[in-house]
Amino acid sequence: MKIVVVGGSGFIGTRLVSRLLQLAHRVAIYDLAPSTTHPERTILGDVRDRAALTRALAGADCVINLAAEHRDDVRPESRYFDVNLNGAENLVAAAAENAVTRIVFTSTAAVYGFDQPGADESAPIAPANAYARSKAQAEDVYRRWSAADAARALLIVRPCVVFGEGNRGNVHHLAEQIRRGRLLMIGDGTNRKSIAYVGNLVDFLCTQLDAQAGLHLYNYADKPDKSMAELVATISTLTARRVPRHALPYWLAMAIGSTCDVIAKVIRKRLLVSRVRVRKFCADTRITVAALERSGYRAPSTIDEGLARMIAAMPERKPHR
Repeated sequence: MKIVVVGGSGFIGTRLVSRLLQLAHRVAIYDLAPSTTHPERTILGDVRDRAALTRALAGADCVINLAAEHRDDVRPESRYFDVNLNGAENLVAAAAENAVTRIVFTSTAAVYGFDQPGADESAPIAPANAYARSKAQAEDVYRRWSAADAARALLIVRPCVVFGEGNRGNVHHLAEQIRRGRLLMIGDGTNRKSIAYVGNLVDFLCTQLDAQAGLHLYNYADKPDKSMAELVATISTLTARRVPRHALPYWLAMAIGSTCDVIAKVIRKRLLVSRVRVRKFCADTRITVAALERSGYRAPSTIDEGLARMIAAMPERKPHR
């Protein structure tokens, strides 16, 4: 089928486009930036530009929307809604104009907030920040599109933290700090984390492209979940580093994070430490993948295999002089 991947130049998108091409689909990328891997397939454009998006979806059988404003420090916060929510409204309008009946939307497990460890797909929506609120509201846009025509197929996937080769997200930063011997643990490390290897997530998305009409909702995480202490120990082994022996109490780390937030605001520069990052590090962010398990899907790689591939792909550390 002809598939347009919106946000296809990014981390997940690049991996997905490559896999779709292997499966002999006809693929186009719609993105603000040209793809470094598939530049010849890139249509430059913004999800906030409805006319351009409508032109890009001409002749498409399916559209996969990965585009999102997602960083923790986006200002003004209205940008989350401009891109994530208004982008969804533009996409469904463009899909309707082109008679596209199949949409895949990558939402986020952040829609459950911080206080629902083990949330499954039926858990209450309780977003804790503007990013998650914008994603939850975007889901509603897609649900209305799906409900308007019984022939439409909608796949909403709520991934947890995704890691893999070439990524610069939270798991990569954790591995880099461990590799450099700079990680200072916070808390006792018993909080558990759901994470997802990009190769597995992409594989799952590809298996769902021929789903029947209607709404299909899945959390996505690779199991079993690891505690933060277990995750640190695994990465320490893979990087041949010692597990950190000392840890900051949570209250002290939050105080340091607050101070860094004030400094960052004054100097107008993003710092590595913040209250949000401390809270995320110590939060129990498990999700339950009940629908995924019912589907019978089996991920091709384990978490440890994915971590090993990510670490092997990280640039070599420069020697100290």
